[in-house]
Amino acid sequence: MRLLPRSAFGQTVLLIGLLLLINQLVSYVTVAFHVIKPTAQQINHLIAKQIKVVFIDHDQAEPLLTEAMARRFQDATDIEVYPDALALEHGLQQARFYQFMSTAMSEELGGPAEVRIEQGQQLAFWVRAPQAPDFWIRIPLSGLDESSFSLLTFYLLMIGVLSVAGGWWFARTLNRPLKSLQQAALRVGRGEIPEPLAEKGSSEIRAVTRAFNQMATGIKHLEQDRALLMAGVSHDLRTPLTRIRLASEMLPEQDAWIRDGIINDIEDMNAIIDQFMDYIRHHKDEALQSLCLNDLIDELLESEHLQQRQLLHELAADLPKVPLRRIAMKRVLNNLLENALRYSTGDIEISTGFERGRRMVYLQVRDHGPGIPEASMKAMLEPFTQGDIARGSGGSGLGLAIIKKIIDMHHGEITLHNHAHGGLVVRVYLPLKAKAVN
Repeated sequence: MRLLPRSAFGQTVLLIGLLLLINQLVSYVTVAFHVIKPTAQQINHLIAKQIKVVFIDHDQAEPLLTEAMARRFQDATDIEVYPDALALEHGLQQARFYQFMSTAMSEELGGPAEVRIEQGQQLAFWVRAPQAPDFWIRIPLSGLDESSFSLLTFYLLMIGVLSVAGGWWFARTLNRPLKSLQQAALRVGRGEIPEPLAEKGSSEIRAVTRAFNQMATGIKHLEQDRALLMAGVSHDLRTPLTRIRLASEMLPEQDAWIRDGIINDIEDMNAIIDQFMDYIRHHKDEALQSLCLNDLIDELLESEHLQQRQLLHELAADLPKVPLRRIAMKRVLNNLLENALRYSTGDIEISTGFERGRRMVYLQVRDHGPGIPEASMKAMLEPFTQGDIARGSGGSGLGLAIIKKIIDMHHGEITLHNHAHGGLVVRVYLPLKAKAVN
């Protein structure tokens, strides 16, 4: 399983997040060693001085440890002195032991001391001094309570959240032009020329976007020139072909075999010209409709020229509708059936289905011909791959290429494989929803 992101956006966010995390850690360490630690040492030093004042006459007598003296000392300084039993009743049980503070206090007081901190309504230090190990001294710290630490925690948390949010926004802004560029490149790959992209972002991204716009404009002009050239060539070819056909029909009856051969050749040439025009035609100008593949297949099965051969069809019930260009998809079905009829003498099997996991419907056409060598499978989807090389028949080599071009325009897939019992199986997948192109 890959943990690191592959996209530039994800990598940028990850890098910024790591940098912010390192910055936070360095800040915490710096604050701990240069702010919190000196402050704690200073507080410890001041508390030790106050404790020394409490026991300033302890070596001579113990008047301050009497109940009356302890009460008067508390009234004057807010410092409380309790024996062990009373200390537990006044909050010692809720206090937490701190080894670091105890060690520092032992050094200050010149003997083993124990420090506990009570975090209740008011922060207070409990100290067992070596001068009187049977007593606990409670020293409250006014102005420093738990709410102060909660506010500090909230502040640090908000700083982290805002830093990450700012890094995410920065990475998203930086990578948004790249995302638009990617979507536009995918459209160009499908034969759709998008409008020029806005030049946004850094200077490097602007330069790439400008170069892409120039490339897309050049491709658009080439497509227009190719379409114009093919239209002109087809027009110029059809005119002499029409004259040849008229002339051949005027041949005498004894030359009928010559006339029929010429007419058949002319019809083949016209069919090849039609395939050229189909390949360069931009079907994307046709609007998408929500249609059911079964309905289109039923229309084709009702055509008379398809009833010359047995067509076995197994259409899935309740097949979901998909966004289709009706005329373009009918051309796909026609080409699939014509290829199957051309290269097979047996029955033609047509089936449809729905793959829920992939959210795609499929159309499958199988013939009972010789199939295609595995080495030629991929090449058969490329334009001008001759069918006679693969399956022993002539053609322009554009039938499957036209199908693939139309399926790609629908964001679908096409697969070829030979059936285990002979024949070629062509399967076309179409998504349930049209993919949005930004």
